[in-house]
Amino acid sequence: MSSYPEKTCVIESLVRHPKLVEATLAGRKTQQRRNGVYAYPEETFELEGVMFKVTSLVRQRLGDMSDSDAQAEGYPSLAMYKDLILKMHAGMAWNEDDKVWVHTFAKV
Repeated sequence: MSSYPEKTCVIESLVRHPKLVEATLAGRKTQQRRNGVYAYPEETFELEGVMFKVTSLVRQRLGDMSDSDAQAEGYPSLAMYKDLILKMHAGMAWNEDDKVWVHTFAKV
């Protein structure tokens, strides 16, 4: 894990919104993008009694996101993902050069 920076938040905060928890439990959400590191690969977290394991952690430019990335986030399209993110974070601009950490996970 030495190739990753220190965590900026706890793993329990990785997936919190009820709709995203529901999508994760249903298998429609397998990734979470965050500005900071919430978990390292091989770490586990629990949602409503179901265990998940972080399988990878990579850095990605927002501009490199695709529709399939948005679908892994639990949204039908990149346009819908982008629209929701901008609504959730008032005053935020979508800067394609901004980088985020992509936490990929799977049910254990």
